[in-house]
Amino acid sequence: MKTSIGVAIVAIAIIISFFLIGNAYKYKFKTTENITVTGSAEKDFVSDQIVWEGNYTRKNLDLKSAYASLKEDEARIRSYLAQKGVSENEMVFSAISIDKEFNNRFDENGRQIGSEFTGYNLKQSVTVDSKSIDKVEKISREITELIESGIELNSTSPSYYYTKLSELKIDLLAKASADAKLRAETIAKNAGSSLGKIRKATMGVFQITGQNSNEDYSYGGVFNTSSKNKTATITMKVDFAVD
Repeated sequence: MKTSIGVAIVAIAIIISFFLIGNAYKYKFKTTENITVTGSAEKDFVSDQIVWEGNYTRKNLDLKSAYASLKEDEARIRSYLAQKGVSENEMVFSAISIDKEFNNRFDENGRQIGSEFTGYNLKQSVTVDSKSIDKVEKISREITELIESGIELNSTSPSYYYTKLSELKIDLLAKASADAKLRAETIAKNAGSSLGKIRKATMGVFQITGQNSNEDYSYGGVFNTSSKNKTATITMKVDFAVD
């Protein structure tokens, strides 16, 4: 009789153990289930800042003469920009760089046998940084007026920037997160489950490209400065628990 009772107790204990182990396994399996999705968001925007740069040079055998000519050019450029509506705080003139230039002489065998000093080449640049995009664009196109007046000016294409990138990034992150949640809810619903809490969220690369361009995204992110009209995109990878 005692033996039968002992066997029964052992059997019940084994059944309970299997039940507990089974539930623990189910709980463990359930808590490790998750859905991983990638949400994305993009927004078109227009730059609100423009930067244009021009470089000019003067060369002379006499350093003082070259310097005087370059300072005259600076005064004429400053006056020209002011007449076009550019304020003093929108224009910046760089320090002057000075290079000594030489022409090398070679013999009939191509060996250098000496050099001849050809003069001092002085260089300076002017940068216009403004919120008046249309105005500076017009100046960059009409700058040939200075070249025609005798100033050796090389003009670069304007660069375009946006001063509210932080706000734009936060807005896109919110939209990308909402997109990720919607995708995860759709997957969970179709699988007969419900979506739980976020377990992990990883922000993707913030990309800025020109609108309607064929620019390729890069691993480190693209930051377009050549287009006035731009498109910002961002992705968000999110892991959700499944209930």
